Amino acid sequence: MAEYRDYGPAAPHGPDMTGTHNPVHDMTPNERQIFDYLLKPDDNYNANGVYWGDMSWLEQIRFVSNGDARETKREASNVWSMFKNDPLSPVAYYFKNMVLPGAGLGLEGYVLFSIGNLKSLFQAQGSFAKCWKKPYSACNATWIAAVEYMEISGIIVGQILVGILGDWLGRRWGLIQDASIMFIGLIMLTAAWGVTQNGWVICYVWSLFFYGIGVGGEYPMTATSGMENAVGSGKVSTKEDRLHRGRKVTSAFLMQGWGQFFNQVILILLLLIFHHGSGNPPYSHVAVQWTYRVSFAIPAVGTLWLVYYRTFKMKSASKQLAAAKKKSKVTGYDTDSLKLTFTYFGPRMIATAGAWFANDVFFYGNKLFQSEFISVILPDDDSIMPGWLYNLINVGVSLVGYYLASFLIDNKLYGRKRMQMIGFFMDFILFVIPAFNFEHYTSIEHVKEFQAMYFLSSFFNQFGPNAVTFLVAAEVYPTPIRATAHGVSAATGKLGALLASVLYNYIDTQTKFYVVPWFGLMGMLVTVLFLPDTTGLDLKEQERRWQCIRAGRESDYHGIAVHPRHLSWWERWRGVGRYYDADADYKQKIEEMRADWEASEARKADEKAGAWDEDAEHDDSVWSSDVSTFFEKTRRSGSGTSPLLAPKEKEYVE
Repeated sequence: MAEYRDYGPAAPHGPDMTGTHNPVHDMTPNERQIFDYLLKPDDNYNANGVYWGDMSWLEQIRFVSNGDARETKREASNVWSMFKNDPLSPVAYYFKNMVLPGAGLGLEGYVLFSIGNLKSLFQAQGSFAKCWKKPYSACNATWIAAVEYMEISGIIVGQILVGILGDWLGRRWGLIQDASIMFIGLIMLTAAWGVTQNGWVICYVWSLFFYGIGVGGEYPMTATSGMENAVGSGKVSTKEDRLHRGRKVTSAFLMQGWGQFFNQVILILLLLIFHHGSGNPPYSHVAVQWTYRVSFAIPAVGTLWLVYYRTFKMKSASKQLAAAKKKSKVTGYDTDSLKLTFTYFGPRMIATAGAWFANDVFFYGNKLFQSEFISVILPDDDSIMPGWLYNLINVGVSLVGYYLASFLIDNKLYGRKRMQMIGFFMDFILFVIPAFNFEHYTSIEHVKEFQAMYFLSSFFNQFGPNAVTFLVAAEVYPTPIRATAHGVSAATGKLGALLASVLYNYIDTQTKFYVVPWFGLMGMLVTVLFLPDTTGLDLKEQERRWQCIRAGRESDYHGIAVHPRHLSWWERWRGVGRYYDADADYKQKIEEMRADWEASEARKADEKAGAWDEDAEHDDSVWSSDVSTFFEKTRRSGSGTSPLLAPKEKEYVE
């Protein structure tokens, strides 16, 4: 303790009135133990108070492995206790914490996956085929092409528009708006009609565009609201947030995969029901009409329920955003934060937007495998069932990737950045091999190997960039601008999808395989250079740093958000990590706690005097007697403002 006692004068008795008291001076062992417990939690610090990122490589492996083992044992014990009390309670817990937050993504995954499936059905039916297959004798070719373009364009509009509105009006209103737009869009899709087939296609296209706006908004709203609801409202962050924030968000995202799975199952069942128990051609016009319309009517019911749930059951969705705006004394849209975000975190936007762009080219490129190997295995089969059944298998493989990503995305030794890099690299390998041996792998003798690469590329796309981009596009940005940044990143990703859908119309299949792999290397490169690894990082540390940046005092923050472990290569090269100082940050945190304690004491005094503001939001933290005693005996004169917010108090932490 000697190193904590050489920080200048202190009053031997009573409160320090000099204004130079050091927060750890004269701290008793018991008080130090309490502050270590609060400020150095055992999931990030070892028994000596060393942050896991400051340990040697072998020490990190040992520390993380032991921590994961303890947490696995704790969670298994909790699940077993829940099961003993009520065998269905673990299912109810999963539904409440994983399914409901991702319900919107599950519904949109169902509908968007249905668009491609229905296109193959329309092309396989006689009267519809005149409109949907070349030479498009019954419809305008431009409007047929617009089905895909307008769907993506609507999503891009929604991602940017709703992302901005989510930061302006709040997460809750963004969520309600998304669900409402998707519900109206589904009614439009179900009831789409026209005097001619071309008129019906035009109605169908605009319905997709409108629905796409709601879908686009789901991306920033689901990611930000899910992430912020995982963070407690108190000053001391919870272990659950640090250890499982990534799992919670990706568990919501993987509902998109379940939406695709149920869409394929329901379409198969509907076609069998309306086509007299057969999935083989020729398909009747009536069977196709009923299959198409009922498949859209089913998610409309679920989306209407989602409007109700978000309106009446998610009233706290905007709580973290409101708290951040209150700290910055901002109402409405925080334009200053937007400018500062691009100034300080612009390279991160290259990582989140650029990686998402590359990933969506891959996501669409994955479909290239299926059409090729089906044409080899079943060269003369006109049935849509083989394609639908292979879709079902591929979605099952993808779900395995989704779940494995959710289990490992919070592991400090693997985490977000490594998962995305390895996923991109594996997709590159799995595309480049058949690209330069195309005839070999598409021959009947080797088509099984081609199939294996198809399923593996799906697996590594989900167990890699598809899951990670959704999470980090919100996680690496400050709260006031988080939805906007996520929306811009997601919209850039959809530009990749748009590029793929346009480009693939003008090049043959082998050329497509030559083009696609290099987007994997591009994604890997921007990840390595510009993406920080936020695995295990407390989001409230990012908010503490943001308060300094917003006040124009970036160098005043010394915490783990600027630890080299949590910075990109680019940020390290710029020297952002030079501000990291564990001892200075420890003192700074104590002074912030002191400011909260003094504010709490002032509120108690106001309450006694009858000046209590019942409408204001306050931190109701219960201070331990030891913490209160320490702050009382070291009470200083003047303001209790945090060093992060007032330059005049820097001397307390230096």
